[in-house]
Amino acid sequence: MVPRLRVNHLTEPIVRRFAPGHRGWSDSMERHQRSVAAGEPCYLDPVTGRTVFTAKFLADRGYCCESGCRHCPYET
Repeated sequence: MVPRLRVNHLTEPIVRRFAPGHRGWSDSMERHQRSVAAGEPCYLDPVTGRTVFTAKFLADRGYCCESGCRHCPYET
């Protein structure tokens, strides 16, 4: 069974994992949107330099890995 996608999963991360007050939030969300639009699977976090998967990539994968992904598209 494929988990159900969250409403607005492409534009709103899970708040308890990545809230608007988080350092670099605006830049990260802009990078996320650009990556989704370009069909790229990930982007680099502007604060940590780590690779972050996009919600589109995670949704296309078809399952939740339960790793606490910032942009997890699935209902928890």
